[in-house]
Amino acid sequence: MSKKKRVVIMGAAGRDFHNFNVYFKNNSDFHIVAFTAAQIPNITDRIYPARLAGALYPQGIPIYIEEELPRIIKKYNVDSVIFSYSDVSYDYIMQRVSLVLSHGADFVLLNPEDTMLKSKVPVIAVCAVRTGCGKSQTTRYIGDILKNQGIKFAVIRHPMPYGDLRKQGVQKFSTLDDLDKHKCTIEEREEYEPHLERGFTVFAGADYKEILKQAEKESEVILWDGGNNDYPFIKPDLMIVLADPHRAGHELLYYPSQICVHMADVVVINKINTAKKKDIEQVRENITALAPKAKIILTASPIFVSEPQRIKNKRVLVVEDGPTVTHGGASFGAGFLAAQKYEAIIVDPRPYAKGSLKKVFQEYTHLRRVLPAMGYGERQVQELEQTINACPVDIVITGTPIDLSRIITTKKPIIRARYELEEKSGSLEKIIKEFLEKFVHSS
Repeated sequence: MSKKKRVVIMGAAGRDFHNFNVYFKNNSDFHIVAFTAAQIPNITDRIYPARLAGALYPQGIPIYIEEELPRIIKKYNVDSVIFSYSDVSYDYIMQRVSLVLSHGADFVLLNPEDTMLKSKVPVIAVCAVRTGCGKSQTTRYIGDILKNQGIKFAVIRHPMPYGDLRKQGVQKFSTLDDLDKHKCTIEEREEYEPHLERGFTVFAGADYKEILKQAEKESEVILWDGGNNDYPFIKPDLMIVLADPHRAGHELLYYPSQICVHMADVVVINKINTAKKKDIEQVRENITALAPKAKIILTASPIFVSEPQRIKNKRVLVVEDGPTVTHGGASFGAGFLAAQKYEAIIVDPRPYAKGSLKKVFQEYTHLRRVLPAMGYGERQVQELEQTINACPVDIVITGTPIDLSRIITTKKPIIRARYELEEKSGSLEKIIKEFLEKFVHSS
């Protein structure tokens, strides 16, 4: 009888749990000794619960901080480490390869075919080469097309189970009240709330086999809304990938960006209204080299501001979408662009940062004139509120896609700035309608 391989799964509370569920959960050839966690605050010192882990793990599986990996490899005599998170540079991932190999374990990447679920209904997937390319606005744009065509669909969102995992196997969001019911973090709200405002139903959680089953019951089409630059958990019939000319070349430098591009049927080069022509062309050349058969669509991301007349010459604090300007590597978003466009005086938030937000600025040194909307847990939401209230400004401009006033209390007026998708070259709408003719109307 062969010995079970002892395995650690490196993750960030998303892809790691999915890889376990679909590849390792009921596989008696392996024993998962632990998960490790990175990127997201406050997701360690938890247990992946027995009710999700299955019969082979009656005590569940512990989750440790990634820095403990060498100790874990040695303590449990680990055979293999499965890397299972996204939006990391090739330098970063090779540093992890070197660490794991030097401690005597194999470093493994699972391929998409082994981790993608098969859906009973057609699937459109929206993915990207980096966090913050415009996946959400593209998903909303496609959702509007489906809705206008009378198609029943559900959005399945890449996971963000940062709370009590025992309650987060399957989550369904139909109204804004569901965000409070499920005690969503700010990052979760940023992804779910704009869909709910449009009347879309969103599914997410930790167990995507069950999530898919429930979504299939009420859908003619599944719309996958990806996270970071990860590839889908569900096998797509139409794969759409976003690229960002503000970060030209990143499509070649970050894992698993190139996997997404190689899989793409359509690549959307977004934000051309604010990008340099040479950067747009560089992205186009790189995409064409990687995916010569993919259709290329050019789109803009015009900014819509709720009260632009109140901004000029005012001292403002800019609050941006957290993941985009932290591990996504962007220096600004819609809020900063709106502040510049309407001639505001932008105040540096760093001297006023409270609690864990001080560490955020220490870690992400490229951030100087924007405050990330960090809110992983009640304490960090309080620290965000305290930081905003401490800044000597007249107005807060938020580039985060949520209504921040639902989460925090401030006497400073909050003005929202957000992106929507606008087609410039090619026709994504035509591609979606052709997809419907092939996969929905013909059946």
